Amino acid sequence: MKTGRLEAFSDGVLAIVITIMVLELKAPEEPSLEGILHILPILISYVLSFIYVGIYWNNHHHLMQVTEKVNGGILWANLHLLFWLSLIPFATSWINEHQLTAVPIALYGVVLLMSSVAYRILEISLLRFHDDNHPLKTIVKMGVKENLSTVIYLVAIPLAFVNVWISIAGFVIVAIMWVIPDRKLEKAMMK
Repeated sequence: MKTGRLEAFSDGVLAIVITIMVLELKAPEEPSLEGILHILPILISYVLSFIYVGIYWNNHHHLMQVTEKVNGGILWANLHLLFWLSLIPFATSWINEHQLTAVPIALYGVVLLMSSVAYRILEISLLRFHDDNHPLKTIVKMGVKENLSTVIYLVAIPLAFVNVWISIAGFVIVAIMWVIPDRKLEKAMMK
């Protein structure tokens, strides 16, 4: 089957994820700079979560552009990814309710880690379904960014119980690494 329905469904789910996150934002009680400063941690967590969802949407889009066909296993792998991404608003909300406490920050890290694992499972499912001459075989590889991201998540999650700022810094570093989509995927789309 073609990728169109998978892409449309994924786009819809991610749009809902972003909508849920923005609905969690509440305007400051005071119309002043102090009011904004009071909700600044909430705004920052929203921005980081929005960036993460945007990174996955962007990379998913690029991945699907070079994918010709999908099967049931790929559909399930994609649903697995969407499940973890759909937990980002929950984890973000929990952080906002219990600002800078270890367990919500660690859970946020687990959601990010599992999202990356689920994305890799989707990539592997796509690789297995396409023949050896397909561009995916040369484009999708476990590289430095993938390995480094996993290591950072695995270190940042337990470090939330030592210092939440170290964990948050790790999550920000991974986001910065992934803001620019993989150039190999973009080149393959141009062919």
